[in-house]
Amino acid sequence: MDAANPSSLALDVSANPNAPADAVRVARPSGPARPIVFASPHSGRHYTSEMQSLTCLTLDQLRRSEDAYVDTLIASAPEFGAHLVTAQFPRVFVDPNRGPWELDPGMFSDRLPDQTAPVSRRAASGLGVVPRIGVEGRALYRRRLRYAEARSRIERFYEPYHATLEGLLSGLRGTHGFVLAIDMHSMPDASARGVDFVLGDRFGSSCDPRVTDRVEAVLRDQGYVTVRNIPYAGGYTTEHYGRPADGVHVIQIEINRSLYLDEARVAMAPGFPGFEAEMRKIVRELTHTDWSACVPA
Repeated sequence: MDAANPSSLALDVSANPNAPADAVRVARPSGPARPIVFASPHSGRHYTSEMQSLTCLTLDQLRRSEDAYVDTLIASAPEFGAHLVTAQFPRVFVDPNRGPWELDPGMFSDRLPDQTAPVSRRAASGLGVVPRIGVEGRALYRRRLRYAEARSRIERFYEPYHATLEGLLSGLRGTHGFVLAIDMHSMPDASARGVDFVLGDRFGSSCDPRVTDRVEAVLRDQGYVTVRNIPYAGGYTTEHYGRPADGVHVIQIEINRSLYLDEARVAMAPGFPGFEAEMRKIVRELTHTDWSACVPA
């Protein structure tokens, strides 16, 4: 991670012996843990030789699909008592914000197992768990993949990420009776011009409205423009884990990249340090909020 202290990061130990040791990183609070997990599934920038040998895009083109440096923006979370989970692999290689069955049969040279059918809308559009397209709809691969290649990626990268996230949510929920996962992303400026943050709670189904209200208030108190669920209501993580009636709340936050990034170059903009300081304040406010009202009776 670019701006974080590597010594503060503990590598997750996956149950899968074939998973790369650095597929997922967990930064754990040094003191008592609050019932908050920040996650960054799309900021990974470790491009393997396997990926680069298969793709017809340049590394610069591949990187434009990243939620670049979101992990850096929220690196302060453990300092304030929250866990931080980051995928180190890029989303164009395997996307942890999709279901493991979301595959596009048209990108494979062999038949997919029955459990991958029917094809989801996201997979059909080329944005499944193993994406077919990258930025601007450009094809990623020189050839069709074999299903075994996709299955290997899911087992080595996707499954360790979700095993880590699920384990943290379950443990914190058991200890506190409540847990909040904040799934952090970034969005192109063109996708929501004039909006700084989009909050996705699946139209109220993935977290208690009081949680969304509080998150929105923190952002607006800092002077930012927010909207809810349009154009991003949340992906697999909010759909799969959000169970507010059971005390598990999940909200997706999309940050407008124009606030901190040179989108064309996928480089930190001159204003990055100032915005990083603003994000530090936001992370602190969210971790220090009293969420006890949202604990199920």
